[in-house]
Amino acid sequence: MKSRTILALRWAAFAWALGGYAAPTAAAPAAAPTGAAPAAAAASPLGRVSEGSDRRAVSITVYNSDFGLVREVRQLSGLPKGQVALEFRDVASTIQPETVAIKPLKGAGLRVLEQNYRYDLLTPETLLEKYVGRSVRAYRYHEATGKEDVVDAKLLSVANGPILQLGSEITFNYPGRLAFSELPPNLIAKPTLVWLVESGGADPALEVSYLARSLSWSADYVLVLDENEKQAGLVGWVTLVNNSGASYRGASLQLVAGDVHRVEQPLAYDRVSKAPMMQAASAPPQFREEGLLEYHLYTLQRPTDVLDKEQKQVTLLEAAAIGIDKKLIFAGQEYWYQGQYGELVKNEKVSVYLDFQNSEQNHLGIPLPKGTLRVYKADKSGAKQFVGEDAIDHTPRDEKIRVKVGEAFDVVADRKQMSWSSLGNCSSESAWQVDLRNHKDEDVKVEVREPAGGDWTIVNSSHPAQRDDARSFHFDVSIPKRGATKVTYRVRVRWC
Repeated sequence: MKSRTILALRWAAFAWALGGYAAPTAAAPAAAPTGAAPAAAAASPLGRVSEGSDRRAVSITVYNSDFGLVREVRQLSGLPKGQVALEFRDVASTIQPETVAIKPLKGAGLRVLEQNYRYDLLTPETLLEKYVGRSVRAYRYHEATGKEDVVDAKLLSVANGPILQLGSEITFNYPGRLAFSELPPNLIAKPTLVWLVESGGADPALEVSYLARSLSWSADYVLVLDENEKQAGLVGWVTLVNNSGASYRGASLQLVAGDVHRVEQPLAYDRVSKAPMMQAASAPPQFREEGLLEYHLYTLQRPTDVLDKEQKQVTLLEAAAIGIDKKLIFAGQEYWYQGQYGELVKNEKVSVYLDFQNSEQNHLGIPLPKGTLRVYKADKSGAKQFVGEDAIDHTPRDEKIRVKVGEAFDVVADRKQMSWSSLGNCSSESAWQVDLRNHKDEDVKVEVREPAGGDWTIVNSSHPAQRDDARSFHFDVSIPKRGATKVTYRVRVRWC
């Protein structure tokens, strides 16, 4: 009960300070609390103020690791000659002040002498803390009379709730609300840059840039398979999230794809929406791609509004008739060759993958930023159904992309170790049997992948073994419709 009373008192005080309670009418103005300071003047105590309305141009470069670079040009007016305190408002609340760069444009006649970053924000707690030792007005409502009693009080402490001095008495948990005569001058609604500048007295223009957190983007892809699962259409979407605390209208938007190194770890954010599903179609790209050091830069070919607390989606690419290679893969484990196990898996589903080449010959051939690729296919009625998704990494042109869709329902397998014998330290010989069963009404091909590890030699096998690399091999196995195929082999392995 005590904590609720304290919280209510604090919020009541804050609401009064911001006009949350009905103020007295002009005919009956409220008297200022005893000993209170005079009301603040309408003009900013910081000298001159520059707000977002002064922007003449703004551009944003967003990185896919939760930060962005903001560059804006503002036209200032009414700056007198000499040293002036300039309050630079409407910057991102997540600004990193140590990254601010200020460039007076040609003929500006302005020099920045000092920068201060003020982030003492107006909250119920900070308002109470600023009034410690000062006079306030306490209002207490009486239900019997339907009126409020008003008394002047002195705020002594707010450490564990407001402590008041009412006349000669000291009390806490006062059942009422507090009113303040003014806002303390050092409290601000949003984080603000304050500069001490040397002005030539003209109307200068400034270019200001800074890094800010909570600006991020990601790529989402929609792959729609054709009826024969041999070709697909691809649509790429850019999802931009702005939680920086500032809005930028008519901004030039650029996106950087790549793993940019930073000293500090980027902050994570939750993105809950999904990219909409669309059928791929031929259309001019909205983003122009170019190289940037060892990264890739995507520039939106039109201005756009980047608003605070907004998620924006823009088409990145559209492609049709992409060649697709569907693969069924049944993979083993490396450690299985180092011990005696017997039957390892039974009725295990075979994994389904889609491979396609990111090349011009395959109607793609552009650097693809990392993101989530979702796969759809039309059912017999023509309605598109979701069939799986996977994450892809940054993929250069002319590289293969492999997407795991899921596990096959009608193709299953058993794996047995038929024999195992040690050949000495870190060496063995073992015999294996893989039983593959196909319950579909069509023939299928399964890749049985075996990561043997170390040095390996196939002693004999029922199917030709193909070497993938120094540590693994595989068998390509055809299985007739509603039929089964058995793969057997013997292998020697040395793993140390």
